[in-house]
Amino acid sequence: MRSSRFDGKVAIVTGGASGIGAALVEILVAEGAKVMVADIDDVAAQALRDTLGVAYRHTNVADADDAAAMVEHTAAEFGRIDILVNNAGIGTFGKTPDVAVATWDKVVGVNLNAIFYACRAAIPIMRRHGGAIVNTASISGLAADYGFTAYNATKAAVINYSRALAIDHAAEGIRVNVVCPGFVAHTNLTKAASVTPEALEIWTSAIPMQRAGTAKEVANAMAFLLSDEASYITGAMLIADGGMTAHTGQPNMVKHYSDLADR
Repeated sequence: MRSSRFDGKVAIVTGGASGIGAALVEILVAEGAKVMVADIDDVAAQALRDTLGVAYRHTNVADADDAAAMVEHTAAEFGRIDILVNNAGIGTFGKTPDVAVATWDKVVGVNLNAIFYACRAAIPIMRRHGGAIVNTASISGLAADYGFTAYNATKAAVINYSRALAIDHAAEGIRVNVVCPGFVAHTNLTKAASVTPEALEIWTSAIPMQRAGTAKEVANAMAFLLSDEASYITGAMLIADGGMTAHTGQPNMVKHYSDLADR
């Protein structure tokens, strides 16, 4: 039987043309939602329009006016907004002295400011009948990674901003939660790390499940938080990382020191 968790719902998914966003769009459409994809990848978005029948608006989510116009366009076209997923994100590599100011500003703009812009425009519309917001953070917002200064900073900010949104708007029937993915292979963010089996092994060897996650696995977690099944959940952080953050980071004593047990 077809699930109908999102029948009659209108959803916006930023960064919805590929990766985790596209996987979530597929779930939402399959379960009854009307979806507006906001992205800058016109080619990938057109493919989704052709296959799933979603709406699409080319949107620079880091531009306050463009983000607001996208939200207003969605409300005008569909009459309401029930779901907002702030999924667009970018990364950069470099220690602080090596990160250009323009690069820092770009990462902050896409990963953090864009969430504020979309929420600022969508929440007044959601107040009419309630809604659900999911923001994409990362396990990189929970602890630090070598050389990912700007990314770490923005993802940590997304987590606490999501909590602030949740308590500010809970009484209005608007739930806000955050998903923290671990390593998901073959997305725009991770394609460099997935380009060869050797590169992928560097990442997967650190994951207790010994494999990368899939876009659909993270999207399933998002869909749960967006659905009425999570009706009493707000301000929560759902980690989908194959067990990576359950580990202290210390060496695997079982693997490397088992021979010492008999001494």
